[in-house]
Parts: sequence; structure tokens; C-alpha cells
Amino acid sequence: MEIQILGTHTTEAKGMRLASFLIDGVVALDAGGLTSSLSLSEQEKVKAILLTHHHFDHVRDLVMLGANGAMFSAPVEVYALNQTLDIVNSCLLDGRMYVDFSKWPTEEKPFLRLKTIEPFDTTSIEGYEVLAVPVRHSVPAVGYQVTSQGGKSLFYTGDTGPGLSICWEHISPQLLMIEVSGCNEVGAFLRSVGHLSAQLLKEELSQFRQIKGYLPRIVVVHIPPQYQKEVEREVGDVAQELGADIDIAYEGMKVVL
Repeated sequence: MEIQILGTHTTEAKGMRLASFLIDGVVALDAGGLTSSLSLSEQEKVKAILLTHHHFDHVRDLVMLGANGAMFSAPVEVYALNQTLDIVNSCLLDGRMYVDFSKWPTEEKPFLRLKTIEPFDTTSIEGYEVLAVPVRHSVPAVGYQVTSQGGKSLFYTGDTGPGLSICWEHISPQLLMIEVSGCNEVGAFLRSVGHLSAQLLKEELSQFRQIKGYLPRIVVVHIPPQYQKEVEREVGDVAQELGADIDIAYEGMKVVL
């Protein structure tokens, strides 16, 4: 299993793209920086997208993928909570600012095929077993455990705040992709809006170890560009204190399991 980091920031600037991750070139986790990271031929290989929640920085490139899809031979399936798909349909794919690619070229055979995924259900998607687990955020959200046929697995939290102990009980990944959306100085604010600081991450990882008896490899994502250096330093402290294998994600990074 190869995971390509397409975009790993909360906002966009030169060299920094919105959240999106690609598994074996086929299954995308979120779509914030999906098309802006891939060539047309690479985009055509994407067969499924797993959306964690409806916030714009995680769904934006659905529209551009749909626009490019006129040149592609097969549709793309988009999986998400029903609440997420309702917002994506009514606000992003509403047919007012641009074409609604969930109904184009026809309602019977659209390019973007929206499919509801239920929490705690395991779904087979493009040969992977996908488990959606609710996480704490300001809107309905899930993380995804994706397991390959060879038994390799990752868990991507998407956007989440503290309180993941129930989530940890349902997963056993070899790789944990988890957010840190700011520095410790603004930790109280991050907690209030459903995000993590490095200190809050430390607390969640300590609970993971207590519940599961191990810590997987960890990759930190969803970093605000203005806090990049502070987050890197504070996450480094957490890695040292926990004796954990923690990397800071960057655009173009690849992780192989």
C-alpha cells in the first residue's frame, strides 16, 4: 500500500495544498487538493473518493475532477455520510455556479456517483475494506480505516478534536494520519472548534497506547502554513516524550506500508 500526500495544509499557498491523500493511485481520502496535485492521466485512475466531512478545504476539487471527467472513460464514486452528501449536493454541486457533476452527463449515469457510507459499517471499495468511524468535529465527520487485501491498514482521522478513545477501540492501523491544526498556544480555541494541537495530540496518542497496547507510525497533517514551524517543533517534542515514530506530512511525500 502506497499513500501519496497530495495536500496537507488548512489553506493554500505556493507549494501548499488543501487536504487530499491518494492510496495506490486509486482511492482518495478527501478532495481538497486532488486535481491541483495530479496530472490528467493520474486523475483518470482515481476510482473512489472518501470524504470525511463537508468543509470546503476537504471537498473543493470535486468540481474540477467533474469538469475533467468529460475526458475520462469511467465515473468516480464519492462516499460520505448522508449529512455530508446533503451539504455537498446543495452547496457545491448545486448546478448554479457550475455544472452539477452528480447529474452530468445524465442523472441516470453521472460522472460523480454519490454513495452514503454508514458509521461502523465495513464497505468493500475498489478491493479495500473501508471502515468509517465517527470523530469529534464541529460538523458531522468520520475517519476512515482502509485495509488492503494484503492486510496493510491506515487510519485517517480527517478533522477531529479531542475525545477519540471510542474511535481507538474500533481500529488497529499500522499508520495513523492525524491532524494538528495549530500550535499549543491556541489549544483552547482548537479544542472548542474540534481540532488538535500538539499537546492535545499527545493526550490522544497516550490513550491510543493505553487502549491498544502500541502506537502505529504517525503522520501529522492539516497544518496551518502560518504555524508550520511551531507545529513541527511541538510535534517533535511529543515524539520524543512518547518515544513515537511521528512525521510531519508534506506535499509530494509518499508512505509505503
